[in-house]
Amino acid sequence: MPNTPQRPAIDLQEVRTRNLVAREIVAALSQTMPNLGKLWLRLNASLDDTPRLVAEWSTVRRAHADLLAAARATLTAARDGERDHLCYLRDELSAQGHLPPDMWGRR
Repeated sequence: MPNTPQRPAIDLQEVRTRNLVAREIVAALSQTMPNLGKLWLRLNASLDDTPRLVAEWSTVRRAHADLLAAARATLTAARDGERDHLCYLRDELSAQGHLPPDMWGRR
């Protein structure tokens, strides 16, 4: 049985949809209760963070997936006896900015 880590699934589209619904609710309530204008502005400002967080989370998930693929390719290459089996991991780490460009004699 493979060792597959269990992670809670975050449905980014659902997060975006809920954010949009919340913004619509705030807009409707602010029209019916304008005396709470400052409160609605603060609440709406809080909702502004969600799209940025979703975008950042997507980027982090992609980077993680790319590193995982590079690690698996490295292990497969080592098993197959490739001379420079670390090239997959080294190249991905470099592409993500985790290594200086000239480390290991590559650019």
